[in-house]
Amino acid sequence: MKNCPAAKRYAAVALIFVSAATLQACVDALIVGGVATGVVLAADRRQAEVMFTDQRIEFTAGSRVGEALKGQGHINFTSYNYTVLLTGEVPTAQAKADVEKIVSEIPQVKTVVNELQIAGASSAASRSNDAYITSKVKGNFLGNGKVRPTDIKVVTEAGVVFLLGLVTREEADAATEVARGTGGVQKVVRVFEYVVPPAKK
Repeated sequence: MKNCPAAKRYAAVALIFVSAATLQACVDALIVGGVATGVVLAADRRQAEVMFTDQRIEFTAGSRVGEALKGQGHINFTSYNYTVLLTGEVPTAQAKADVEKIVSEIPQVKTVVNELQIAGASSAASRSNDAYITSKVKGNFLGNGKVRPTDIKVVTEAGVVFLLGLVTREEADAATEVARGTGGVQKVVRVFEYVVPPAKK
């Protein structure tokens, strides 16, 4: 174990993400970032440096937007392979545009998918329900056989499920079908990047 490069790599990445999560907790309570765990990291299709950069992007976005909006709104920042998904609520159309501009200017961000809604901040009950839906979708992936939960990040906002990941077209279709069939899901939005499946031997 002492000489296992993979073990060292995953342990180091897990430590980095724990540190990033701790820093994230210092950001305004209404500005939140994506969540990851060491277990998920070990099977993630992204390279370690990409995962680290995605966490840095989320933290930087939360910090810059929190400073600009002064705590207005409820915004989730989810970065996956340098694509940033914005979900939640902001008070005005100008605030929505400002958030997108701020995030797009963060180094290494290649795409911003702005799904912010112009509305009052969602209630604690609504967010709790969204978390429950996310857990159900992930649980349904386990029994599907065509989708590995570790390959897809699930974000739910107001009953709308967003799916992110590096997947094949077949995996994307299977994940979408599972999400659509999950109770409480109002809509499924795909924010995938597609990869070519390995050649069959």
